[in-house]
Amino acid sequence: MSGGTALVNRPVITAWSAVSPFGIGRAAFTEGIRERRPAAAPLDDERWQAAGDRACLVPDFDLRTVLGKKGVRSMDRVTGLAVTTVARLLDDAPRNRWVATGEDAALVLGTTTGSVQSQMDFTRDSLTGEKPYLVDPARFPNAVMNCAAGQSAIWHQLKGPNTTIAGGHAAGLYALNYARRLLTFGRARTVLCGAVEEFSHSRSWLERHAHQPGTEGPAQLPGEGCGLLLVEQRGSDARGDTEQPVLAEILAVEMGIALDGGVRPALAACLRRALDRAQVRPEEIWAVSTSEAPGPSGEQERAAVAEAAEGAELVQLTQAALIGDTGAAAAAFQIAGVLVHAETTPEAAGRVALVTSVDRDGAVGCALLRLAGPR
Repeated sequence: MSGGTALVNRPVITAWSAVSPFGIGRAAFTEGIRERRPAAAPLDDERWQAAGDRACLVPDFDLRTVLGKKGVRSMDRVTGLAVTTVARLLDDAPRNRWVATGEDAALVLGTTTGSVQSQMDFTRDSLTGEKPYLVDPARFPNAVMNCAAGQSAIWHQLKGPNTTIAGGHAAGLYALNYARRLLTFGRARTVLCGAVEEFSHSRSWLERHAHQPGTEGPAQLPGEGCGLLLVEQRGSDARGDTEQPVLAEILAVEMGIALDGGVRPALAACLRRALDRAQVRPEEIWAVSTSEAPGPSGEQERAAVAEAAEGAELVQLTQAALIGDTGAAAAAFQIAGVLVHAETTPEAAGRVALVTSVDRDGAVGCALLRLAGPR
């Protein structure tokens, strides 16, 4: 399974935002990364009834406070995170709203399964409600995987293609590859591309039961949030009076499947294809952000990177210890973290960053980005 890129006019990232355990918006994420501030906090047991007593939650995230009272009565947490992140990205600069809304503006959102809590709540109501098994119809859309993407498009007038991609921890890279194809084939002028994950009672218990300490090592604290990129073709600015603010060029995105736990060979193959199609030598890689997968999978991930980047002196960018296991949002946060470091690192200009991802269900992938450096 491959999603290779071999483009002369490669897409570029021109803006980004995040709603993360560091707070709401790009500035909060940037500050948290630079300060290396752990975001873990105790959970209110009465509210969450979770499998653990600590998590990395978006602080003070209340839908009515963040989005207002209108239209949020039946909105679930994952949809609220996505709608809020789109709003923050569009409001960060006047140009963002101009180019990223309207008929040619697409949204591609990665997820694990949508809102696990909404799905379980709706199913439970259908089994326990009074006959004829009454459920609240207003809550049904939340149980559908593409609810967050659909609601984000409705709220913000994104009238182009609207896509939800399920890919676990690799969902952000799947979304980035899909966005690249939309631009390449002229299906959209701009793409808001990212991934979202919520923390919930149901997710915490599913993670507890799915975790295998013997093969995966200690469990990571759960996290949540949404990371979002604005992706365009280079030079495709819709306004003649503004400069396209390129943050990074997307050189390659490659995806694969690790069979029978073979993360290293599957990821190594992705990395070889990416380097070849991007025409990048291993020693050109400046920094790497891995998914920091726990246990043997993480060891194999690091081994594959070391093999592919032999001869390079890599800057290791990490964040899982700060914001926890953010599930589907992890790869999007990794890319955001790379951009944060590049903004204040002069030697990053023109250099290549590598982002890799590994999911317990076998999805692996990588992206190569040529960084613009400080602005």
